[in-house]
Amino acid sequence: MRTVVGVFFGGKTVEHEVSIISALQVIENLDNEKYEAIPIYISKDNKFYTSELLTRIEEFRDLDEVKRLSNEVYFTHENSKLVLNLVKGIFKKVLAKVDIVFPVVHGLNVEDGTLEGFLEMYNIPYVGCDVCASAVGMNKIIFKKVLEASKLPVVEYETLNIEEFEEDEEKAFDKITKKLNLPVIIKPSNLGSSIGIEIVKDKSEFKEKMQNVFNFCENVLVERCVTNLREINCSVLGNFKEQEVSVLEEPIKNDEILSYKDKYMGDGTKTGAKNGIKATKFSGSKGSGMASLSRKIPAELTKSQEDEIYLLAKETFRVLNCEGISRIDFIMDGDNNKIYVNEINTIPGSLAFYLWEPKGISFKELLDKAIRYAIKRKERRDKITYSTDVNILNMTGKK
Repeated sequence: MRTVVGVFFGGKTVEHEVSIISALQVIENLDNEKYEAIPIYISKDNKFYTSELLTRIEEFRDLDEVKRLSNEVYFTHENSKLVLNLVKGIFKKVLAKVDIVFPVVHGLNVEDGTLEGFLEMYNIPYVGCDVCASAVGMNKIIFKKVLEASKLPVVEYETLNIEEFEEDEEKAFDKITKKLNLPVIIKPSNLGSSIGIEIVKDKSEFKEKMQNVFNFCENVLVERCVTNLREINCSVLGNFKEQEVSVLEEPIKNDEILSYKDKYMGDGTKTGAKNGIKATKFSGSKGSGMASLSRKIPAELTKSQEDEIYLLAKETFRVLNCEGISRIDFIMDGDNNKIYVNEINTIPGSLAFYLWEPKGISFKELLDKAIRYAIKRKERRDKITYSTDVNILNMTGKK
């Protein structure tokens, strides 16, 4: 009997479409002999839908039509299974019972622990990082502070709240330049996919670019701009006890910083083929997600540089108590040869499958390993006492 896997994707997030791409790649590559995939689409207005048509990328060209043709569902739970119930109709109709959830979501409102928290309330096993690791991983400022406290190297930074900026722009500018020299990079604290990132080169750009970033968030991370940099990414698979690392990649950017366009609207077909990456039906298309990014695989590094990155990747994964598949991004400063942890993607685009295939781990095997880690975590947590049968309110007033 196959395990029923509910693949969640979409959501009220600026990375909605990226999530769709990643999720359909997962559904395509799940082992059909072991797993039955149930697509569960979260619309931009936070409603839930399921349908067989949700497995086809071309259907998502019209998101309103997708909702019209799909079955809207609501959830109940039964013996640690997620039950999908049809919204329409007079009588209750169960469409599916899910054994384990595979969240393939990106960005605020979904990847930040929100979805994981809902699943924990229902005691549903799910793949990937838990609530705490997801929340810390999504918030770039908290992530930096946790790494600093753990003595892991991060680029010098400052933070700015929207209230500080709106109250006194001059004072806000002074706060940043007192600690950091221009140019600086400013980032929304809680977005991924390079959305909203700006470079401030002088004071004349400060107000406009800061306003642009505050369109996406209330808190901004301001970092020293490493001008002579290389970006190196490493995927990690495992849990606190054990970690396995992928090959390293060096993304090739066309702009000053690696942009959303570089990541998701490029054509990485030639690069992927050159580096021995197996194509899927998404590869080299506008729907190929992170698999389309131009990159060097493996990255051209010395043995000592590789070893340092692998060590830092594993330690970052452990510090956050991550589980499943993550991708940790690094910055190499060419001026001083230092390596810094930049950020973590607790649910990376395309699940970073392209970093595992060169190691002989297929996408299918990668997904299977991630699911098995989720099952192990459920078995561990089922042994923990979360509540007791004693009702202290029933004891008050008794003699």
